[in-house]
Amino acid sequence: MIKNFSTATVLGGLLVAMSAASPTFAQQQGGILKLPHFDSPASMSILEEATRATVQPMMGVFNNLLLYDQQIAQSSLETVRPELATNWSWSEDGKELTFPLRQGVNGTTASRSPQPTSNAPGTS
Repeated sequence: MIKNFSTATVLGGLLVAMSAASPTFAQQQGGILKLPHFDSPASMSILEEATRATVQPMMGVFNNLLLYDQQIAQSSLETVRPELATNWSWSEDGKELTFPLRQGVNGTTASRSPQPTSNAPGTS
């Protein structure tokens, strides 16, 4: 009887502590993202840098158009799920891929480098 009472008391205290602490687990806007890292990336632009040094820390900051389903052990084309995109489709010639964004998402476009222009003969 005493053992059951002490077990119930401990469980009750644990329940009270967990319910009182729950607001501290809530995500909040702002603050500082801290994570250990092996390098100092040249920039934080995942559009300009394609190295693990940049992509690894920025994956926690930026959302993706698509993600692999994390509940399936092996990644494949069948496990790709939309995140910011609602779906995706290829053009008939297979050269363009279109991602409609879900409502409320603002997209940006970026180019790695501007297209070269020239007035020299024989160039267009």
